[in-house]
Amino acid sequence: MTGEIILSAEQLTVGYGKTPVVGEISLHADAGEILCLIGPNGAGKSTILKTLIRQLKPLGGVILMEDAPIADMKERDLAKKSAAVLTGRVDPELMTCEEVVETGRYAYTGMLGILSAHDRETVDEAIRTVGIEEIRERDFNRISDGQRQRVLLARALCQEPQLLVMDEPTSFLDIRNKLEFMGILRRLVREKQIAVILSLHELELAQKFTDRIACVKDGVIAEVGSPEEIFTGQTIRTLYNVEHGSYDSLYGTVEGERNDAPPRVFVVGGGGSGIPVYRKLQREGIPFATGVLPENDLDLPVAGALASVVITGPAYEPVSAERADEALEVLKRCEKAVCTVKSFGSVNRENRRLLDYAAEHGLLENVKK
Repeated sequence: MTGEIILSAEQLTVGYGKTPVVGEISLHADAGEILCLIGPNGAGKSTILKTLIRQLKPLGGVILMEDAPIADMKERDLAKKSAAVLTGRVDPELMTCEEVVETGRYAYTGMLGILSAHDRETVDEAIRTVGIEEIRERDFNRISDGQRQRVLLARALCQEPQLLVMDEPTSFLDIRNKLEFMGILRRLVREKQIAVILSLHELELAQKFTDRIACVKDGVIAEVGSPEEIFTGQTIRTLYNVEHGSYDSLYGTVEGERNDAPPRVFVVGGGGSGIPVYRKLQREGIPFATGVLPENDLDLPVAGALASVVITGPAYEPVSAERADEALEVLKRCEKAVCTVKSFGSVNRENRRLLDYAAEHGLLENVKK
């Protein structure tokens, strides 16, 4: 559940010099919420984030931190309220991970940067929170990208911010570290009730880990809404001008471009078993058909995206003889057939006729693992 508004932008215009990049921005970040910016490369997401943390001067409008303009705040006061992890390699020389984390306390220390007992407790807590106890004494320049991002997140947490701003924080990470990093961030937002504004290129992470989405395109915020509102219909295809291939808004997956030529291979699939074969045929440029698939079958989203012909039947009902006859006519015009299902039951019993025909006429090929 989100809380009070931590930061808001009203009629904000951002850009470089006198050249605007994105205008008429009205956004707010709430405590306990992750607000995610998505959009094509060059749309202005990083420019927005840099302006929100005062790295760039706004060309118009106002940015408020708890109703106070950030333009009027002293640097040290702003550093106590907001922290940033931006794109780009941080390259501190001869510093351990712990020493990098400690720099997050400089907004609270004196001129000499001497840490108090409370400062060290804060550093220890941040290190434990992001799970980097085992590497705290290691050279920062000798750790992995995933470990670096955790160290930088710990440094940001040491500022005890109400707002955390992050620019593509998962870009250099493998899938394991992406999931672990977003899981840590999700837990922090929930437990510490901080507000997070970040940008992501990985739409599946934006869809599954964030609370609100702001779509940046053509110099404006085109749409703002929950993941359930944004990841539906044509919104993502329109946002990214997807012309080749497809994007499934329900599952957050992308597929290659369909070959619409007459099918050469017929796949008797279902229950998700046909998906690897569909993708293999698409990669090899071989047009294919499949069926009969119920309208709620796990195969259907990928089959619909890649197959030149898909024969479907009503959900929750057995495949009808009529649909099987239709599929059989398509199969007869194919050069080969592949069966990916291991058994036939009451729902897909009619599909057994397809397998039998393919076997009798020498069309059936084994699925290659």
